[in-house]
Amino acid sequence: MEKVKHSTIFVNGINMHVAEIGEGPAILFLHGFPDLWYSWRHQMLSLSSRGYRCIAPDMRGYGDTDAPPSASSYTVFHIVGDLIALLDALGLDQVFLVGHDWGAFMAWYFCLFRPDRIRALVNTSVVFNPRNPSRKPLESLRAAFGDDYYMCRFQEPGEAEEEFARVDTATLIKSFLTFQTPGPLRVPKQVGIIASLQAPTILPSWLSEADINYYATKFNQKGFTGGLNYYRALDLTWELTAPWTGSQIKVPVKFVVGDKDVTYTTPGVKDYVHSGAFKRVVPFLEEVVVMEGVSHFLNQQKPEEISALIYDFIQRF
Repeated sequence: MEKVKHSTIFVNGINMHVAEIGEGPAILFLHGFPDLWYSWRHQMLSLSSRGYRCIAPDMRGYGDTDAPPSASSYTVFHIVGDLIALLDALGLDQVFLVGHDWGAFMAWYFCLFRPDRIRALVNTSVVFNPRNPSRKPLESLRAAFGDDYYMCRFQEPGEAEEEFARVDTATLIKSFLTFQTPGPLRVPKQVGIIASLQAPTILPSWLSEADINYYATKFNQKGFTGGLNYYRALDLTWELTAPWTGSQIKVPVKFVVGDKDVTYTTPGVKDYVHSGAFKRVVPFLEEVVVMEGVSHFLNQQKPEEISALIYDFIQRF
């Protein structure tokens, strides 16, 4: 990892930490929660060796990037604005885009707002859900899964942070990264977030103590509020994206998900992906790959396979 270059770039009013390696056509990697640029370490090394310039920022609110305190600073417009400014600062007209979790959510909107900047998209774990003009996201989530659904439990400022603080950060990160229970993820107040996640006694082979310590060091410095603010901005994003109701994602897309991913096993998602409904809102969806026995953090659990899936798609363009 010593070959990875690190820099801080001023974008859209914040200082963003960016990791980069390689030369050639550019790939922009977007991480999710609770994650860092570091989650893409395997793909960056693999694809840079194949002739690509690999760029992975710590997203707004994470790691060594600034974390504005207010949830209202974490809409899709703020995040996509950060990324457009990053491309401009790096002198890049177009990139291949790769996203996971909240990074995937933001990648969909990047392609919706600025398809001219994207050569092709490989998105993982999180499907594109078209905007429902009649109901806000949190209202829909509560109706479907109840108040204990994790996205609903993350809404109250300070509440999840207080629960997270009751356990050491390394244990919390282990719990998140190795979570495999099929969705939807519910965290009842009487049980608590930590007990609902259950940290493993032994790390899986794809995750080392050094990895956990890297995460823990960064989250001890930054805290979790920035990452949680993505969830807290959901309804505001819904309000602001009204003009894009009914719009389609019109870039070439490959979608990859694990069959044990909490997102894929949430009721209704499998049918949405395979019934043709997903393809109707993402008309240039060229491939859907469902990885057997793989859970949410697929880019770390199956690093070589994910690198190959990305390469196989983007080398066509």
